[in-house]
Amino acid sequence: MYAVLDIETTGGKYNEEGITEIAIHKFDGHQVIDRFVSLVNPEKDIQPFVVNLTGINNKMLRTAPKFHEVAKRIVEITEGTVIVAHNAQFDYRVLRMEFRKLGYTFERKTLCTVDLSKRLIPQAESHSLGKLVRSLGIAVSDRHRANGDALATLKLFKFLLTKDSNKSIIRAVIKAESLGELSQRQIDIVTEMPSETGVYYMYNKEGELIFLGKSTDIKRKVNHLFTRDGKEARKLQKATRKVTYELTGSELIALLKENEELQRNRPLYNQWQGRPNLKVRQSENGQGPDISINIQENYLIVGKGRETGEKSAVWIRNGRLEGVGFFDLNHQINNIHILESIITPMHDDKNAKEIIDAYLKTKKGYKIIELNPKH
Repeated sequence: MYAVLDIETTGGKYNEEGITEIAIHKFDGHQVIDRFVSLVNPEKDIQPFVVNLTGINNKMLRTAPKFHEVAKRIVEITEGTVIVAHNAQFDYRVLRMEFRKLGYTFERKTLCTVDLSKRLIPQAESHSLGKLVRSLGIAVSDRHRANGDALATLKLFKFLLTKDSNKSIIRAVIKAESLGELSQRQIDIVTEMPSETGVYYMYNKEGELIFLGKSTDIKRKVNHLFTRDGKEARKLQKATRKVTYELTGSELIALLKENEELQRNRPLYNQWQGRPNLKVRQSENGQGPDISINIQENYLIVGKGRETGEKSAVWIRNGRLEGVGFFDLNHQINNIHILESIITPMHDDKNAKEIIDAYLKTKKGYKIIELNPKH
């Protein structure tokens, strides 16, 4: 669980800043399940340059709640979460400073989207929030206000989770948790899984990825793994301490991600299967368009996304698989620079070609978009 937040302050000397606005979006890795947005009376004047930057002035804050009046809500919404912020060191420092004034020790794990983006998008010209989200074609509003920046950070973080093929973000979070023995929540973990299409990941108590797979019904598949019999199945059930998932919307992307991540991560218990399952269910009439990868073609296979308004894209360039991604604005795929940024690269191997060919020949519900030669 994550608490994606942004804080606006009065400016001023180090460790003397006051909070003027705070926005927190509690994010379960897939959707926002709670939020808190409020102006805060810092009980001190705002620096003029900050007023010009944020539009927040002293008059606006006179009737706003003081920090001690919102402190309990902040503790509650961030309880059991990892704080995610752009330049998390700053936001976390200011929060802890305000809580110290109240005699309360506020401690949470943190993730910084600046650090994550430098690792996962090293080619970006700038890793400042505004320039970074613009380069990715992510729509934002109310920049330099807490909620606008928190929402921009949330969209960026969702993109980074998708981009993180090695699952290093989730591994780091899980490894840092004190998991111990199976909790009731972990025992009942199947109930938390969605009956949707995507890839699921099973981890041991050290935070090591030990099994992954794809399914058009993650809940049913994970339930099967927890209830199946056999020596290896029981070992997996005993070793598993946490299961996460990544929705893809598109079965094709789920198949490709499974293939890519099995080769990249080589989880211990996937030795049951050997190679990824390349079977693709037939469409209702058993017929699909007679399309396969052509070495001269440069196109996108566009299908269902993870949520309403979003679409998925598999990029084939000169007959080779470039990668996969998600978009909600057409200019994200019409602009080659943005397209290259939002696509998560994948290896163009024999398995991937077989998956794509089988899918194109047997499935419906996707669209082929030919790209200009300059792409």
